[in-house]
Amino acid sequence: MVFESQNENDTYQLGLQAGESAEPGDIFCLDGDLGVGKTVFTAGFAKGLGIDTPICSPTFTILQTYEEGRLPLYHFDVYRIEDPDEMEEIGFDEYAFGEGVCIIEWGKQIAEILPEHTKFVTIEKDLDKGFDYRKITIE
Repeated sequence: MVFESQNENDTYQLGLQAGESAEPGDIFCLDGDLGVGKTVFTAGFAKGLGIDTPICSPTFTILQTYEEGRLPLYHFDVYRIEDPDEMEEIGFDEYAFGEGVCIIEWGKQIAEILPEHTKFVTIEKDLDKGFDYRKITIE
């Protein structure tokens, strides 16, 4: 599915809808250049789960956990992961195969360890369509 976002709010709303329909065990991998809106999508997703805590990218901590929504949200940023085996050290399988939902920024870096049901979300800019325009593809 391909969505067109004209601004940050559109990206947030798409994340919100995804969060509202999320089920235990869902995994979403977000990919795209720096600053395209991965964390904005995640903030909307969290709101869709009923999480009111401000969302920030776990760039340096790798994982942020939010448990106050209808499902726990495990927000990963694997930008600095050099080898997918490093994910074992943080107990990734417990999160990925648990009762919560995972959002993984830069998820293609660990694609070989992800379950088949993983949804890949790619966010791309197209400056010909405007500075704030984003093409969001969900596979």
